[in-house]
Amino acid sequence: MKIAVWDTYVEREDGITMHFDILVPKELTDEGRIFSYGQQYLETKTFNTGALTSNECRFCHIQSVQTEVEDEIRTKGYFIVEMENCS
Repeated sequence: MKIAVWDTYVEREDGITMHFDILVPKELTDEGRIFSYGQQYLETKTFNTGALTSNECRFCHIQSVQTEVEDEIRTKGYFIVEMENCS
């Protein structure tokens, strides 16, 4: 499966910037839907964050993924890769 990687940086309430990627099927181009996936992820955190808009989240590239990631994307619609300051 080919997926689109959306590189995302969101400021936490403590001023630290979170960095994570939102992985979606490459055919999905609806930014509102992609941002809603990022917002769903942010709502699982125990701290507050700033807004998630096109200023914080941008298309980066297309790549292939491992079977486990592909399975979650098929089930949930997206997959989050935590990069920095996500906990």
